[in-house]
Amino acid sequence: MTNDSVLMVELLLEKLERIGSISTKKMFGGHGVFHNGKIFGMVDSKGQAFLKASENNKAEFEQNGSQKHGKMPYYSIPEDILADSEKLLDWAEKSIAGLK
Repeated sequence: MTNDSVLMVELLLEKLERIGSISTKKMFGGHGVFHNGKIFGMVDSKGQAFLKASENNKAEFEQNGSQKHGKMPYYSIPEDILADSEKLLDWAEKSIAGLK
């Protein structure tokens, strides 16, 4: 696991703290990001962060140039969204809202 992956996880935990009940777990060479035990995000081994897409946020991801992670329903978080704490919170909340 690279330091980039760990640093990104720490950044996400800090920026998403206001949501509450956020945790991470090492998996698949990176980390899963969870809300109340349900996965809604991930950080790959290179330190790239992704959020889960559903019908309520997939178009927003695509409009902002997010890249889909293989065949999984996760899209990359663009740098400008990562840099803006309010936008990142909004995106994370939409991903959490789409969990079943």
